[in-house]
Amino acid sequence: MKQSVEREIPIQAVGPVGIGQVENREAGTGLTVFVCPAGMRAGLDIRGGGPASREPQLLQPLTAAQEIHAIVLGGGSAFGLDAAGGVMQCLEERGIGLEVGVTKVPLVVQSDIFDLTVARPDVRPDAAMGYEAARLALDAPNYRDGNFGVGCGATVGKMAGMATCMKTGIGSYAVQLGDVKIGAVVVVNALGDVFDWKTGRQVAGLLTEDRCGLRSTSDFMKGMTAIAENKFASNTTLAVVMTNAVFDKARLCKIAGMAHDGYARSIHPVHTSADGDSIYAVSLGDVRADQDLVGMMAAEVVSEAILRAVAAAESAYGFPSARELGIIL
Repeated sequence: MKQSVEREIPIQAVGPVGIGQVENREAGTGLTVFVCPAGMRAGLDIRGGGPASREPQLLQPLTAAQEIHAIVLGGGSAFGLDAAGGVMQCLEERGIGLEVGVTKVPLVVQSDIFDLTVARPDVRPDAAMGYEAARLALDAPNYRDGNFGVGCGATVGKMAGMATCMKTGIGSYAVQLGDVKIGAVVVVNALGDVFDWKTGRQVAGLLTEDRCGLRSTSDFMKGMTAIAENKFASNTTLAVVMTNAVFDKARLCKIAGMAHDGYARSIHPVHTSADGDSIYAVSLGDVRADQDLVGMMAAEVVSEAILRAVAAAESAYGFPSARELGIIL
């Protein structure tokens, strides 16, 4: 029996989704929008204790909608959820959405990271930014890893405050195994530290007090003498896992749940009360594949996308990147 060989492919090759990114660099925030005009089946698994989300119920197996048209990953915490309105406006103008007789209603879901402590807390993604990101997704997809889109204001290692955190961003990774394609886009904005999932080596997170190296968030937490009441508001790592394999919402919710294993082996601590960790899983094709195989691969591409996000990030807003610290990934 011939064994299929896994090979890396561009994230854009997984399926018919356009990805548009817009950022406000002065404010340290942005949006990454995934648009599938024909509709995409999707599931969602939220593990963090502090999510900022819009319309997550659409992705529950018992709700009527079988497809959605866009996923928005944004900054601005709950304030940034207004961006989905602009995405809906753009899609409605293009005739994209659920036919209801008098118009077409675009089904748009959104999850946001907390980036208000990075630059300007009074400027957040809004409907105008959402409209532009959706337009780019449709007309001129511009996805890039690094400090782009929602990755503009992403940081990690915030347990001791923003003074000793690191700059991260958004990253992607995709593979093909036989006819099955699967990839992930992840914005890394965790409270905890990031580790190379293959070696266990820490590659990002809590800085030493002199900001020249890394220390352990878990060790720092174990040495705390009082309960941290705020934990610096919120953090949140978000991912979109995409595959050309055909699954319904219920199975996609399970695949999203398995993909969280990628978070668990790459981020520590993870799924805290101060994180809104969420993963979307979307089906973009009709290739038949084993659900558990795709779920296992989903965790792997998520872990690798997390590393790509760390490697592609550039220092900004006074926060050093892994590249600046000389950490080789």
